[in-house]
Amino acid sequence: MVTEEKKKVINRLKSMYPLRAKVNETYLKSAEAIKAGKPAVWVMLNFYYGDPILKAMDVEVVYPENYGAVAAAMGVAQRYLEQADADGFPTHLCGYSLTSLGYTSRMMKEFKGEVPPEAPFGGMPKPLFLLSSSAICDARYKWFQALGRYMDVPVWPLESPSPGVKEFFIEGSFQRMVDLGVKHLRDFVVFVERMLGRKMDWAKLDETVNLMIEVNRVWHEVNELRKAKPCPMHSRDFWSAMPAALFLAGDLKDSLQCFKDMYVEIKDRMNNHIGAISEEKYRLVFAELPPWHSLGFFDKLAERGWNFVVESFGYRPPIPIDLSQVKDPLERITRFSLQFFAGYYEDARQQNVLGGSFAYPYLKYAREWKCDGAMLHPLISCRSASTHLPYVSNMLMEKLKVPSLSIEGDIVDLRLFNPEDALAKAEPFEETMEHYRRVRKQEGFDW
Repeated sequence: MVTEEKKKVINRLKSMYPLRAKVNETYLKSAEAIKAGKPAVWVMLNFYYGDPILKAMDVEVVYPENYGAVAAAMGVAQRYLEQADADGFPTHLCGYSLTSLGYTSRMMKEFKGEVPPEAPFGGMPKPLFLLSSSAICDARYKWFQALGRYMDVPVWPLESPSPGVKEFFIEGSFQRMVDLGVKHLRDFVVFVERMLGRKMDWAKLDETVNLMIEVNRVWHEVNELRKAKPCPMHSRDFWSAMPAALFLAGDLKDSLQCFKDMYVEIKDRMNNHIGAISEEKYRLVFAELPPWHSLGFFDKLAERGWNFVVESFGYRPPIPIDLSQVKDPLERITRFSLQFFAGYYEDARQQNVLGGSFAYPYLKYAREWKCDGAMLHPLISCRSASTHLPYVSNMLMEKLKVPSLSIEGDIVDLRLFNPEDALAKAEPFEETMEHYRRVRKQEGFDW
């Protein structure tokens, strides 16, 4: 008889659970708030540009991207994908966008604007307006424009300046990006004030921005502790905890305390040499977005001694910088968000890696977290999170002699991910990782 202890091959952090609960809390609170007459807004992941403004204005914020992951993990996404397909959207579109388009179609056509009954965590209630963003994703503006047509609500397109490595170092380029970001945020504040019928509380925005920065600073320090051997925290806990920092889910003061608790728990594990799995044979970096519908796949790999110790540049906090001297909260937001994209650029230029934000971070991760291999997850429905992965694979091999295993799949559509086929590749890849351990030793690497 298999005991409950044996089933838990990944030693999950106790401090992760209150952070994970913030995802549920966000949707449930939004549904309750709408019923009470409070405004809610559907927001595209914008890497901190618009979120603190909405938080400071006491607006309930819902993220269709994150809800796509929730729907996949809860097993209901397929219904929405099929609805989007029936409405004529191409199946190669982003799985997050198709899930929310199918959800919205079902909500408006079948339930007259009410949340569908099968929707997890109370669903996404009809918003006051939609906030789209130019950051990273291909589907961006047209996706939210289509949502706006379903629901007949306005869409605000938020610019998110993100330069290339060479362009970033052109004289005056950075300041022009800061000026553009601040100007656009001022316009956005005016729009939100008009939609809500009340003025911004600038003192509250100042406090919100400072909390956002501090939450992400502590979250960064949490992940720095994962360089320890054995690694005390698995990627499963990272993905569960990150919405509180990346999406500002829940109350920020509460989130800050939760991340501090996580730091203490991981530090204790590190001091007592307690790993996230019982026997860490291999340390891996994961890129980019995980198969939310099949996270149990990582338990199978944990049984083989695979510990995922660092992951997904797009979900990680910015490298901390001191913004305490920046008085304007809108400028502080802009510089903080630019740091997310450009925080690796100086190192990338020195290493002659052109993919400063998308590719270079994995070179840093593999070296500093001393990884034996990389698992790359190219997505059939997401070019933005996939096209750089062959370059990442070549770069890791050429510069660090770290091999990569590429497993095609999707973030939402479970039909596009074959866990059995992926697991069949595990044993031969272990032989590859063992080989390159010997190669690295011969070439003078320290792991």
